[in-house]
Amino acid sequence: MKILKRQPMLWRIRIESQDDLWSISRLARKGTSIAMLGDRRDQTTAGETGGRAKSAERKKMWIKLRIETSEYQTFSDTLRIHGIIEESKIDIGLHHTHIVEIMDEVQITSLTPFDATDVELLKQSEKASKAAQVALLVVENDEMILYFVTGRGLRESAMWTMRGGGKRGDLKTTSSVASSFRKSVILAISAQLNDEIPMILCGPGHAKDVLLPELRDSGHSRFIKLVATSMGGRSAANEVLSEGLAEDLLGEHAISKEIMLLEEAWTRLSTTGTVAYGKEQLDRALTEGAIETLLITADLLRNEEDTIAGKTWPVWCRGLSDISAEIVQCSTDHDSGLQLLGMGGVVALLRYKL
Repeated sequence: MKILKRQPMLWRIRIESQDDLWSISRLARKGTSIAMLGDRRDQTTAGETGGRAKSAERKKMWIKLRIETSEYQTFSDTLRIHGIIEESKIDIGLHHTHIVEIMDEVQITSLTPFDATDVELLKQSEKASKAAQVALLVVENDEMILYFVTGRGLRESAMWTMRGGGKRGDLKTTSSVASSFRKSVILAISAQLNDEIPMILCGPGHAKDVLLPELRDSGHSRFIKLVATSMGGRSAANEVLSEGLAEDLLGEHAISKEIMLLEEAWTRLSTTGTVAYGKEQLDRALTEGAIETLLITADLLRNEEDTIAGKTWPVWCRGLSDISAEIVQCSTDHDSGLQLLGMGGVVALLRYKL
C-alpha cells in the first residue's frame, strides 16, 4: 500500500496487493465516501432520437460515492464498493459500483476525523507492504502444498499430489515415481516464484530434507529454511505460524503476531485463566483495568449494530487507551482467526486473573 495523501478526514491510497484490498474493504464502509476513476454511460451521446442505454458512449471520469455496501472475497483481485454518486460530471444521485483492483488509486473521505482504529489499520497495511513475501511449502512424500504468508492470511497457491483414488495408505512409493514427482513440483515452483522470495520447507519426516538438495541442484538460490512439524497439510503451515518456528522470516508479518497471541489466549484458558471472553467478562475486565491486549476481528471492531455494555464496539474499545491496553485487529483468513470468530470475535489477554 502506498499512501499518497494523509489528512484527518481524507486518505489517498494506491492499492498494491490483495492485503491492501482487504484493508480498504474494512475502511470503506457506510458513513464514509470513496472516489476514484470510473466510467458511466453518457445518455447525451445516444443519438438525436434517443437510443437504448447500452448505445450511449462510456466516459471515464472521477466519481465519488457515498458508500452503502462493499463486497470482497478472501484473496480476490477485486473489491466491489456500491454507493450513491456524490460528485461526478453526470448522474449525481444515482447508484454506482466501483470495482477496485490492484494498482488503482482511491480517495477515502469522512465527515469527521477517522477513528484511531482505522488509522492504526492503515499504518499496519503500509508497514505490511514493506515486509518480504514468504513462500511456505508443506512437503510430504506423496503431496506438496504451496502457500504464501501474507499480512492478513495464509493463501494456498498450488497443490501437487501423487495419491491415487484408493485408500489413503495405498500410495505409490517406488523411488522412480517419487523422484519424478519431486522434479515436476520443482519445475512448477521454478515457473511460479522468482529467486528473491524466501521459502520455508516444512512437514513431518524427511521428505523436505530430500527435496532441498534437489531444489539447489535445479538452480534455486533463494534463502530456504527447513522446519520440522509434527503433521502435514494445512496443519503444518499453521504449526509454523502458531509456534513461531520461522520467526526470523515471519516476524514482520501481522499474521504471525496475531496467531501467536491467539494461541497464547487458548493456552491461558486451560492454565492460568488470565483471559476474558464474553461481553460481561470483557466489560468487567475493562472497568477494572485488567486488559493487557484485546484481540478482536477487524469486522467486529467496525460493527455499528452489535453492542457491549450499551455501547457499540468501536465506542467501547476507545476505553482501552485509558488503561494502556493494546488492541490487535485480527483477520479471519487463517485457522486461528476462525477459532476467534467461534469465540464471539473477541478475547482479551489479562494482566491478572479476575
